[in-house]
Amino acid sequence: TFFEMLGNFSFGDYFKREAIAFAWEFLTEVLKLPEERLWVTVFRDDDEAADIWLKEMKVSPDRFSRCDEEENFWSMGDTGPCGPCSEIFYDHGAEVPGGPPGSEGAELDRYIEIWNLVFMQYDRDKEGNLTPLPKPSVDTGMGLERISAVLQGVHNNYEIDLFQGLLQAVSAILSVKDLTNTSLRVIADHIRSTAFLILDGVTPSNEGRGYVLRRIMRRACRHGNKLGANEPFFYRLVSELVVQMGTAYPALAKNQAFIEQVIREEETQFAKTLSHGMKLLNESLSQVDEAIIPGELAFKLYDTYGFPLDLTQDIARERELSVDVAGFDKAMAKQKQTSQKASSFKASANQSIKTSIATTFTGYEHQTDKSRCVEIFIDGKALSSVKPGQEAVVILDVTPFYAESGGQVGDTGVIESARATFRVTDTQKKGQAILHYGYCETGELSAGAEVSATIDNTLRAAIACNHSATHLLHAALIAVLGEHVEQRGSLVEATRLRFDFTHPKAMTAEQMIAVERWVNDAIRANVGVRTDIMSIEQAKQSGAMALFGEKYDDKVRVLSMGELSKELCGGTHVNRTGDIGYFKITVETGISAGVRRLEAVTAKAAFEYSLAEQQLLGELLGLLKTNSGNAISALLQLQEQTKTQKKLLEQQKAKQAANASGDLVAKAVSVGEIKVLAASLENCDAATLRDTVDKIKNKLHDAAVVLATVDQGKVKLVAGVTKNLSKTVKAGELVNFVAMQVGGKGGGRPDMAQAGGNDASNLAPALDSVVDWVKGQL
Repeated sequence: TFFEMLGNFSFGDYFKREAIAFAWEFLTEVLKLPEERLWVTVFRDDDEAADIWLKEMKVSPDRFSRCDEEENFWSMGDTGPCGPCSEIFYDHGAEVPGGPPGSEGAELDRYIEIWNLVFMQYDRDKEGNLTPLPKPSVDTGMGLERISAVLQGVHNNYEIDLFQGLLQAVSAILSVKDLTNTSLRVIADHIRSTAFLILDGVTPSNEGRGYVLRRIMRRACRHGNKLGANEPFFYRLVSELVVQMGTAYPALAKNQAFIEQVIREEETQFAKTLSHGMKLLNESLSQVDEAIIPGELAFKLYDTYGFPLDLTQDIARERELSVDVAGFDKAMAKQKQTSQKASSFKASANQSIKTSIATTFTGYEHQTDKSRCVEIFIDGKALSSVKPGQEAVVILDVTPFYAESGGQVGDTGVIESARATFRVTDTQKKGQAILHYGYCETGELSAGAEVSATIDNTLRAAIACNHSATHLLHAALIAVLGEHVEQRGSLVEATRLRFDFTHPKAMTAEQMIAVERWVNDAIRANVGVRTDIMSIEQAKQSGAMALFGEKYDDKVRVLSMGELSKELCGGTHVNRTGDIGYFKITVETGISAGVRRLEAVTAKAAFEYSLAEQQLLGELLGLLKTNSGNAISALLQLQEQTKTQKKLLEQQKAKQAANASGDLVAKAVSVGEIKVLAASLENCDAATLRDTVDKIKNKLHDAAVVLATVDQGKVKLVAGVTKNLSKTVKAGELVNFVAMQVGGKGGGRPDMAQAGGNDASNLAPALDSVVDWVKGQL
């Protein structure tokens, strides 16, 4: 084979020569770049590469240089594969500042690297010794945007046609004329990353790839905010991206609407937190004397408002500040430690079980099977037997019990020997062993005993219905919602199924009905359910869908339901889709950003659920005194009556407030040139208190007012101060002064504030103290 031939060539004799020749031919003959514009570098000690360039490729020594390890030696870390590099640079001309590679001005813009050849020929150990690799290779390629800039005669990647279209689109949306604006460029660059990550199945979240996407999107949105964007704008760039790249990536155009939807929802969510986070940051920075944003503040921005650390660092750089990253990391570590302590997990018994047994699973074919009890564990210790009432873990050499896997719960049932009965309550797996959890019902089960293992087939059948329905549900969601749907987790029990999947927002009632109809149509089609064993590669080629987060062996089970569904699955299933009987969604909810959860029931459980819904409907119709045909109109009539009654009640309260305000004005006490009133009202809610305070303020003109009411032992307080006094007497401080005396606290605007308390017994003296407090403020 080709790879076996590698040993017949030295690196210099073959690989370097071929790779160098290919690079030079492509640049000078295919792309037609003039040789006099190209500059070549090699690692200082790589004489092989130098000879090929100078003697065979005839590159001029005037456009050639040797560079140190920092520039021309690549490694993946302190140890491991590594090797010298050879790079090709393009000379933009003498009118551009800068010098050739290796010179003092090399970091300027005249010479731009466009091609790199990494000769992976060594393995570096921890002492730094280099050993030749037995199978060397070349990692080579060019920067697509850099070469585009060269070919299009522009000096900057952002000036190429791809970016110009995007920049002009951003410019039009945000009304920014300067196409060289840094924020404009960040946005144009980030829309590509964002769109292709979403196209690849990533959705914004707080972990893993989803967090990377969220950071990219929020950085772009923040730069848009800097340019004056007050509403979602980023999603509008997807259409221009489709124009620029849709031909090369048809899936981009196909999924445009979904990509726009994901981006817009993340923009909307971030907009709600950006203003609050920036307000907190600005307020905190006004109190910081040093040029460092405290780590605790950076963490609060991250934890409370979703500001990624690099976003805070961006803001800091713009203000010539830095961030205490070590302090941020410390706060993050503290939170993780607290979270871990707060989480209480029962240690799994199988963590202490040590076994080398490989159990043979026969549950696909058998509900019961003859076997032998190989090992018994109690509290993680291997014992010779288990007695009545004792809980234990039993390992058999052969079992029909399915161990929990792929979201399907473990089987239950019974293990019987000539002398004992062991009730199995759960089945798990450790390594190649299948662990039967349970307790001894009768007799004494001993290790080595011949046994009969029988699953609870009623529960197994119910589990099979739910598992097969899960596959149909997955297919239905893709058909109804779109190809962006990917499984993110599942649980298959006897009583229900749960399915987590990627989707940016809550499903509508119409979408859930469409999914239910799709699954039930598939059930009524009564197609056969077939399982085939094949290699993982064959399975992928056959179009079988691999489930998110699952690990598969070289040989896999492919479950097919006619043309409806084909997935890799090791679970137990029905023989025909008709065996499922009926499918009904019970719950739809969100569990994280971009991930939804459906719960559903099948077969008998679905029938019972429908009966319960029918019974509930009957009770509601009885309360409405109508039938199902008139239920909607009866409910609308009741709602209208409720609105009318509520309106009348509010009018009555307003009238009471007006009357109360008139009576209370006379009780106001003069403090200098202002009036102070503190009083308690009966049978009021907070809204009535606020309305009464406003009316009193309007009548008194220059006043500070505190009104209270007691409801079931709880104190409600509202304080109001006329605007001309609100700088001297603040309503928030006033209401807190009273609230602290009745065991509470509160806050609000300088002219209006609310509070509550638990100690109604001290309300009267607290209100009596208001006049003296106001005097103190004046």
